[in-house]
Amino acid sequence: METTPWTSGRATRSPFVMPSGLRGRLAGRLMLRMNKQDEMVDLLDIRAGEQVLEVGYGPGGLIRRLARTPAGRVCGVDPSPEMREMALKRGTRADLRLGTAEDTGFGDAEFDCAVSVNTVGLWPSLEAGLDELHRVTRPGGRVAIAWHGGRRPSRVTRHLTLPDDQLERVEREMRGRFSDVTRRELSDLTVFVAHRR
Repeated sequence: METTPWTSGRATRSPFVMPSGLRGRLAGRLMLRMNKQDEMVDLLDIRAGEQVLEVGYGPGGLIRRLARTPAGRVCGVDPSPEMREMALKRGTRADLRLGTAEDTGFGDAEFDCAVSVNTVGLWPSLEAGLDELHRVTRPGGRVAIAWHGGRRPSRVTRHLTLPDDQLERVEREMRGRFSDVTRRELSDLTVFVAHRR
C-alpha cells in the first residue's frame, strides 16, 4: 500500500510506513529491537485508572509497557493488520484496533492520555492527526508526540530525525490545539507534551 507522509510530500511503499507481508513483519521485528520505550513510559507518568490511547502501536513494544502501568484501560490503533497480529501475539491486555491518527474510531473525549511514538512523520496530514488526538482526549488530558532524535540518537536512526522546520511545525500546530506545549529531549526521542484545554 502506498501513502504520502506530510514530511516528504512523496508517495512511499516503505514497510515502516504501512507494514505488510514479509517485509512488514521484518520491519516490525526491527522496530521492537530499536525502539526501547522505558523513558517514554516514565515521561507519560500514567496514573491509576487512566484511559490511555497509543496511535501507531506497531508490533506492540510500547503498548505492552503501557498495559503494565496502573492505567484503567489501554487502547491502540494502527493501520497495519500485520502489526496488530504481532502486537496481539505479545499477550497484551490492551484493546488493539485498526485505525489511523486521522481516524482512530474512538469517541469524543474518551482518553486521559494519547501518545504516538515514531509515527507523526509518517502521517499523511499532521493537522488532521492532531485534530483527531484533540477530539479523543478529555479536557485536562495530555498528548505526547515523539519522533526519532533526542540527546543521543542511534547510528541507525540518526538519519530519521526531522529537520528543525518540521519540528517547529509540529510544535506550532500543537500550540494551536493544546496548551502547555513543552519539548523534551529523551535519549533517542524528541517529544512534545501538551494538555487539552
